[in-house]
Amino acid sequence: MIVDDHEVVRRGIAEVVERTEGMTVVAEAGSVADGVRRAALVHPQILLVDLQLPDGTGIDLLKRTRVTLPDARAIVLTSFDDDDALAEALEAGAAAYLLKSVRGAEITDVIRAVAAGRTLLDERTVTRRRAGHDDPTENLTPSELKVLDLIGEGLSNREIAERLGVAEKTVKNHITSLLSKMGLQRRTQVAAWVSARKHSGWRAETNR
Repeated sequence: MIVDDHEVVRRGIAEVVERTEGMTVVAEAGSVADGVRRAALVHPQILLVDLQLPDGTGIDLLKRTRVTLPDARAIVLTSFDDDDALAEALEAGAAAYLLKSVRGAEITDVIRAVAAGRTLLDERTVTRRRAGHDDPTENLTPSELKVLDLIGEGLSNREIAERLGVAEKTVKNHITSLLSKMGLQRRTQVAAWVSARKHSGWRAETNR
């Protein structure tokens, strides 16, 4: 069962899941209340839940369904790479925490693992992340920081090059360098990171 208030995102995930052998989407919902109601009707094996919902949070939904559906396993899917959100998801019983920048195949791999009884995050992971949490941008050059901000604004490489007055190849080189320094693999992860850091925390956008 997929719970996300963005219909395009929800349908995209549903299509990926439905194309995967052995997986079926039994219900979709766009709010906490609707999610709780539908989950009680269909008894899903896996709940794939967004953190931000119009009438509360994915954490609220997990806490409510954990009482009525103790055997259901939960995966949090969000754009916020936030330690507090990760800790709350763990406390609420989530078995995995995924960023929306992941590829479709990664989502279905995680669903399969969680359905098989695996937990892909634990208290040690959260503690380790918090203890070693440094600013991943601290080693970026001024030019790389500018590129980082412009990626966050949604600009293409060509548009960034025009904005900065440099060659598009130079922009690509900056992106390759900043990805390496930040420990990221894809441009979409950079955009998600910038989006998350524009707010004081994942709850800042809740009930928007």
